[in-house]
Amino acid sequence: MDFFIVIITCIFLAGLFIFFMADSASVLFFNRPVYVHWYWKTKKLTPQQSFYLRQHFPVLQKRPKKDQKHFEHRVARFIQHYAFIGREELVITEEMKVMIAGTAVLLSFGMRNYLIASFDKIIVFPTAYYSTSGNNWHKGEFNPRMKAIVFSWEDFVHGFSTKNDNLHLGFHEFAHAYHFHGLKSQDSSAIIFADMYKKIKKYVMQPIHHQKLIESNYFRIYAYTNSFEFVAVLLEHFFETPEKFQEEFPELYHKVKKMINYRW
Repeated sequence: MDFFIVIITCIFLAGLFIFFMADSASVLFFNRPVYVHWYWKTKKLTPQQSFYLRQHFPVLQKRPKKDQKHFEHRVARFIQHYAFIGREELVITEEMKVMIAGTAVLLSFGMRNYLIASFDKIIVFPTAYYSTSGNNWHKGEFNPRMKAIVFSWEDFVHGFSTKNDNLHLGFHEFAHAYHFHGLKSQDSSAIIFADMYKKIKKYVMQPIHHQKLIESNYFRIYAYTNSFEFVAVLLEHFFETPEKFQEEFPELYHKVKKMINYRW
């Protein structure tokens, strides 16, 4: 009996080693993991939560049932995993949770590790708030020291109500968190993110590309204040106006797509 246990254990460990090597090779040579979505059991939202999800993320209706199932599972896990905290007497509703979680899941849907440790709470104010960390009025922020993402709900909703203006507070702040994770962690998704970020940075630093980016007026000037802001603005544009992004800067668009392993 002990002999069979040893054999089974050896086979299991060999399988893990082969998988690890295959996954590492896939990340190294193809900038994508062997798999992204595999779950023992998928979670479901409540009927009301599911209604909110489809109301605010109509893109799901265009996707196969399998993608919809995986997306719903991730939203349910995200809501369960992170703390949602209302400030200034703001009551966090299930609709708010779904809208926030759905935004993060859409951005990270191509990443295997989407429940990252860069933050553990999401704090929501009714409107713009005074940030003691920056000593200024903010609409949103990612604070790695406090492990928090903070939103003004008024401005967060603007990203849903106003389309194609390339302003989406949710994508912007979650982009900061996943960028931070990409630079600090070693899981496959973080490695891909960090590697493509380096390539994007190299691309942008080339004078011919940098000049074209400035002259196009497509990306707002704020994007060029630092690399973190540039990545956040890139991802806002990627999800808000993908057709225009791809038309104006096809090479940069595909680098961003690879960075988050986006397959839709």
